[in-house]
Amino acid sequence: MTDRPSTTPFDMPSWPTGGLDEELTRLQETFIPSLKDIDLRGLLHDPALDNLCIVSSFGTESAALLHLVTRLRPETPVLFLDTGKHFEETLTYRDTLAKQLDLNVVVLRPEPQMLDESDPSGTLHAHDPNSCCMIRKTLPLQDAIQSYDAWVSGRKRFQGATRSVLPLLERDGEKIKINPLALWGPEDIEAYFVAHALPRHPLQSKGFQSIGCAPCTRAVSAGEDPRAGRWPQMPDKTECGIHLGPDGKFVRQTRSRE
Repeated sequence: MTDRPSTTPFDMPSWPTGGLDEELTRLQETFIPSLKDIDLRGLLHDPALDNLCIVSSFGTESAALLHLVTRLRPETPVLFLDTGKHFEETLTYRDTLAKQLDLNVVVLRPEPQMLDESDPSGTLHAHDPNSCCMIRKTLPLQDAIQSYDAWVSGRKRFQGATRSVLPLLERDGEKIKINPLALWGPEDIEAYFVAHALPRHPLQSKGFQSIGCAPCTRAVSAGEDPRAGRWPQMPDKTECGIHLGPDGKFVRQTRSRE
């Protein structure tokens, strides 16, 4: 992979399960014949992925993915979910990276009517973070993603047990999802930041390693899992929750009115 160090503890001899189908198999055989031979440039310019976007939280590691992909495809839209609950530092960082990397940022927001109906006080996160993520992140993203054939994610295997066998290519409903940094380790991310003089998220120096919405994110201590600071009020929650129905279409969950 471009600019990735030659060694990493996350190389694996076998291809992890990712819902392979005929199209994914073709892309894999053409551009990823082995986990040590990845043609990311070719993959990103394959006609099947012509209508492509990046989804970014503008967190502590986001600059590496954004620089890597937009250097190869400068026109790629970058979708950012403005939940209304972000740290001000994240919004500032987004604007800094957008200017420095000349990013085409597309801001997504939750539907005002749904917020009024389901979270009128703005405190849904405190007692039902899953529903809060659904309204503020998952629904807006799934609506926006319908306009694209494929999207790029910054997820990595080292980020936790739920991501430990993350494939580089997978299906997300009907869409193809690319995880270019799946095999990268923390040292790879750090080396890339240094090599390309990328700016750091303002909260990283304060112990924040995985940054989401302000009410549901805390700093982590040395030795803690990087994502231990996410949803501290709900220890069993580890992801925002992108739910796909059996037919590959998103299932909207709404509260019934009394």
